[in-house]
Amino acid sequence: MTYDLTGKIKLIQDAKTFDSGFTKREMVVIVDSGKYPQEINLEFVQDKVSLLDDLQVGQEVTVSFDIRGREYNGRYFNNLQGWKVVAADSAAGPASGSAPAGGAGADFDEGDIPF
Repeated sequence: MTYDLTGKIKLIQDAKTFDSGFTKREMVVIVDSGKYPQEINLEFVQDKVSLLDDLQVGQEVTVSFDIRGREYNGRYFNNLQGWKVVAADSAAGPASGSAPAGGAGADFDEGDIPF
């Protein structure tokens, strides 16, 4: 499933590359939701790390992401894995390097969603 959230960037961390060759980069987005703003941590992995290169703290963005979950030693963990970022000031379209047509979430159009 694909989800979207819109908010202001609070933090963009540097990319981390592990010994295995796996690369990830995290971003925190503040979402005004209800009484208290929520600080949502999203991770970008491998080739999606570059999506954060042209973004800045304080910028309004809409992030498309998937929820990933796993079990480790009887404990359960969730991650929000971003795959597309659209800056609010880029009315022309998504930020450079975003998911290409035919990527995740491109197999349907808005009219196919039952809600």
